[in-house]
Amino acid sequence: MDELVALYAEGDLSGRVTGAAPRSVVRAGNLPHAATAVLLRDERDRVYVHRRTDTKDLYPGLHDAFAGGVVLAGEDPFEAAARELTEELGVANCEIRPCLRYWYADAYASYLAYVFEARYEARRCGPVVHQPSEVAAGWWLDLADLVTRLADPTWPFVPDGRATLDRYLRQEAGRAGSG
Repeated sequence: MDELVALYAEGDLSGRVTGAAPRSVVRAGNLPHAATAVLLRDERDRVYVHRRTDTKDLYPGLHDAFAGGVVLAGEDPFEAAARELTEELGVANCEIRPCLRYWYADAYASYLAYVFEARYEARRCGPVVHQPSEVAAGWWLDLADLVTRLADPTWPFVPDGRATLDRYLRQEAGRAGSG
C-alpha cells in the first residue's frame, strides 16, 4: 500500500501543509514533506541505536539513533512520532517531548524534521520489539559512545540522523548551560 504523505511548504518552519501525495511520488520527486525523529533514552540516559534493514527505501542498512518516518496526510506530527516509535521499536506509552524543528534536505530527502525525545521505562513502555521490515538489529549505547562513533565519518550512519543528533546535542548543551 502506497501511503498518502502530507506535503509541506518548503522552508516554512510553521508546518504549513500544502497538499498530499503517495509516498512513492514523494520519494521519486524528493518533494517537501514532514518527518518525525524520536530519540529513545532509558533511565540511564543511554540511547537506543539500531541498524536499518537492507530493504528500507531510504538509507538502507545504515545505523540510526532515531525512530521515525513521514507524517501522513491528516496526521499530527506528535501522533506520527508516537506511531513511528510503536511501529519501529514496539514501545508505547513512553513520555514524549518535542525538542526541535528544522528543515533537512539532501539529494534524497527534503523534509521538515519534527524532533522528539522519548523516555523509556520497560515497566510502562513494554519491551523493545523490532519491526522486522525496518529494523535489523538494535542496542542501548551511552550517548558519549554514540558521539565518539559519529566522529568517524566512515561509520555507516544515516546522514539526516547525524545532522539531527548534532542539532539536538547543541540545543541540549545550550539548555544545560542556561539552566
